[in-house]
Amino acid sequence: MTPTKFVFTLTVTAAALTAVAAIPAAEPAGLPAVSHPKDNPPTPEKIALGKQLYFDGRLSADNKVSCASCHDPAKGYSNGDQFATGVDGKKGGRNSPTVINAAYQSFQFWDGRAKSLEEQALGPIQNPIEMNLTLDAVVAKLNAIEGYKKQFQQVFGSDVTADGIAKAIAAFERTLLSGDAPYDKFKAGDQGALSEAAQRGMKLFFGKANCSACHSGPNFTDNAFHNIGVPGNDAGREAISKQLGDKGAFKTPTLREIAKSSPYMHDGSLKTLDEVLAHYNKGGTPNDQLDEEIFPLKLTAEQLADLATFLKEGLSSASYPAQTAPELPQ
Repeated sequence: MTPTKFVFTLTVTAAALTAVAAIPAAEPAGLPAVSHPKDNPPTPEKIALGKQLYFDGRLSADNKVSCASCHDPAKGYSNGDQFATGVDGKKGGRNSPTVINAAYQSFQFWDGRAKSLEEQALGPIQNPIEMNLTLDAVVAKLNAIEGYKKQFQQVFGSDVTADGIAKAIAAFERTLLSGDAPYDKFKAGDQGALSEAAQRGMKLFFGKANCSACHSGPNFTDNAFHNIGVPGNDAGREAISKQLGDKGAFKTPTLREIAKSSPYMHDGSLKTLDEVLAHYNKGGTPNDQLDEEIFPLKLTAEQLADLATFLKEGLSSASYPAQTAPELPQ
C-alpha cells in the first residue's frame, strides 16, 4: 500500500528561519528556566522580529543608533567604551551594561528604574541622548516600512505599536543566554574543566575574597544594589528609591562573560579586570554609604591573578550567544 503524502506550507520570513535556528532547545547548563511574562510568550516569529528591531538604526532619530550600537554582540553586549554613545555622537554618563542573561534580572538599567525587559526596551528610544525619538514618532516611522507592518500583523495582529516593539525586543533579548561554562562543568563533576589556577581563584571567590556576597546564584548576581566605593557624584539607586542608603548604589551585574564586556563599573572607569580586583582589594573608596561587604581584602598578587583567571577562564563559555545583524525589512 502506498503511503499517503501530506504537504504542509508555512509562510515565514527568512529572518524568522534564522532566529529559529538560533533558539536553544533549552537553557545552557547551569542556568534556570527563563520566565516569560504571561502577556508576552515567545514565538520564533516574534523573536525574529525582535532581532531585526534590536539591530535597526531606524529606531533612532538619525537612523544610525540601534540597540546593538551600545549592546554589541562582538563586545560582550556592551560597547567597549567608557560611556554609551547616542545620536549625533552624544555621550551619556554611564557604561552600557551587558544584555547577556538579562532575562534573569529583576531590574533593568544600572539604577533599576525598569522592572522588565519590555519596559527597558522603550527607554533608550525616548532618551534624548541615546535614540531621541518619541514613541509616536518611532511607531509612525516603522508603520511606514511595509516589511515591519506586515510582520507586526503576523505576530501581534495589529500595525506597529509601542507595546509590540517592546515585547518583540524583550522576547529576542531573553534568548541571549550564556551558561555551560567551565565553572558549570566543574560543578557537574568534570575535574579537568578548570585549571589549577582557576580552581584556586574559585575558592577565593567563594571564600576570602567575599565576591559571592553579591555575585551569587547561577547568574552571579544578587539582583540588588550596592555602593562599592566607586568615586563620583552619580546618585545611582537613590534617584529612584529616594532612600539615602541607596546613594551611590548600583545594580550588581552578572559575571557571565565578564572578560568580554570591558570597561567596568557603572561609569566605565576601570578598564581591566585587574583594575577591578585592585579596587576591591583596597576596599574601594570610603564614603558614608559604603556597603559593609566592601573592606580591604589584603590579597597577594598571586591570589589576585588566580581570581582573574577564574573570572576569565571559568565564566567564559562556548555557548556565548553570538549574533549577526539580520536582513532588515524595507
